[in-house]
Amino acid sequence: MPPVAAAALRKLGGDLATARKRRRQSLRDWALRLQVSVPTLIRLEKGDPTVSMGVYATALWLVGRHEALGSAADPKEDAAALEAEIRAAAERHSPRGGRRG
Repeated sequence: MPPVAAAALRKLGGDLATARKRRRQSLRDWALRLQVSVPTLIRLEKGDPTVSMGVYATALWLVGRHEALGSAADPKEDAAALEAEIRAAAERHSPRGGRRG
């Protein structure tokens, strides 16, 4: 796993732990609501990548942030793909690199 992805999971896990604590919910209570064991919840709160995405998604739902997950890979926000499309279009219409005729 790329280090930046691992760091993002650790941040997400830590943020979810903070959200649980701010709601004054115990590990046991949240584990029951997530339908996981307490050790799994602890791993989630540490950002463990082996915890299923479904558990992370359910935890986001518990804190009212499930919509954020749905927009995480929104094509409108994919700057690298947009840049590649613009570059390809420019090359197609360039007198040197584009179509001839």
